[in-house]
Amino acid sequence: MKKLLLSSIAFVFLLTSCGSKTKGELVGVQGKKWYPEKPFGMELIPRGSYIMGKSEEDQAKVLNAPTKTVTVRSFYMDDTEITNSEYRQFVEWVKDSITRTKLAILADDLGLGPDDGGIGEYAFKDADTTKSSAYDKYMLDNYSGMGETGYEGRALNKDVDLIWDVSDYPDEYYTEIMVDSIYLSEEESYNGQRSVDVTRLKYKYSWMDIESAARAAKSGKGSRKDFIRTEELEIYPDTTVWIRDFEYSYNEPMHNDYFWHDAYSEYPVVGISWSQAKAFCNWRTKFKNDDQKSRGRQFVNQFRLPTEAEWEYAARGGIEGGTYPWGGPYVISDTGCFMANFKPQRGDYAADAALYTVEAKSYEPNDFNLYNMAGNVSEWTNSSYDPSAYDYVSTMNPNGGDQSNTRKVIRGGSWKDVAYFLQVSTRDYEYSDSARSYIGFRTVQDFMGEEDATQ
Repeated sequence: MKKLLLSSIAFVFLLTSCGSKTKGELVGVQGKKWYPEKPFGMELIPRGSYIMGKSEEDQAKVLNAPTKTVTVRSFYMDDTEITNSEYRQFVEWVKDSITRTKLAILADDLGLGPDDGGIGEYAFKDADTTKSSAYDKYMLDNYSGMGETGYEGRALNKDVDLIWDVSDYPDEYYTEIMVDSIYLSEEESYNGQRSVDVTRLKYKYSWMDIESAARAAKSGKGSRKDFIRTEELEIYPDTTVWIRDFEYSYNEPMHNDYFWHDAYSEYPVVGISWSQAKAFCNWRTKFKNDDQKSRGRQFVNQFRLPTEAEWEYAARGGIEGGTYPWGGPYVISDTGCFMANFKPQRGDYAADAALYTVEAKSYEPNDFNLYNMAGNVSEWTNSSYDPSAYDYVSTMNPNGGDQSNTRKVIRGGSWKDVAYFLQVSTRDYEYSDSARSYIGFRTVQDFMGEEDATQ
């Protein structure tokens, strides 16, 4: 009886204490205060409306961009195109993850652990997968870069640095992994140099097709699992584009050096397909959220490619009716300097003081502080290309995202294009599985917070 009385008193106290905090009012679930954080290297593009399409003369007579007033929400955008250095960070992460996975699997097969030294130091960190959270297991299952291994859910040991100098390999097992599984064979090497086999650098990830799921839900067809997609693809840039894009042209130095040499670190990455750009966006989101998780912070929303409408709005920089990001209608400044990197004269690529690409932070930024929204490299968008898209897309956050359409919109023009393609309203496209020496990309992230927040 005494225990029952004490329990009743405790229960009443609990109810009273809960009520005292809210005073019986509907205050909602109290979570952590959310403060929007400006992503590194990005600019906030404020919400607004603009006239999308060609309000000026359509000289090319493509007739695929009739004017239409649209509104877009606030978002962040990279202030430059993604550079070689930034994309190399992605490649290095994939290479390290695959190497660590292969080392851990062999150590496990040999029954070696950290106390055994050598390859044992790279053994799986925790063999008890019951201690892993659902998030940890998902990441390990989907981001090993090796597809199905049979070791999913096993945590890699990232506390020990990888050894890349062949003279410092700790044992014959480590040598076996590096020589046979990571690098090209001796038959494929020359001049005593052994390079990483880039065809093995694959990235695997999953995503949910929200738009298809939402439409299916209306008709009551399909379950959630039916709309989860899994992608696995090689992520190394196609450096052969420098040769294949230009017949009877000597561009071998660009093929050999452009992506990996430090001289080009701050230049925009090229040779990236639309699919690879999407994979980079997924990895960037994961990379940031891994850090957020380690700090006990809430996850950020995804990085992604901009829609065609977002890209054009950002390129205009708030200038109504501008022909180019700087306004226009001319491509030469008052001082006689070209305003962007493009082909200003027939066959004269260097008239603007640049032959190929230039560093991503070159020329003057537009009024949103975005560099090279015209010229340098054309940029992938998330939108599919349809000549009549402007006739049917919504006037609010328009997006022609047809997944069955492999033609994807590219914008901005490039170092090899004439001025027409630099205009903010000019549309062009390329196939999603294609890579070119003149196409790069930049990413965006939706802004969550007060619309008038200052960053």
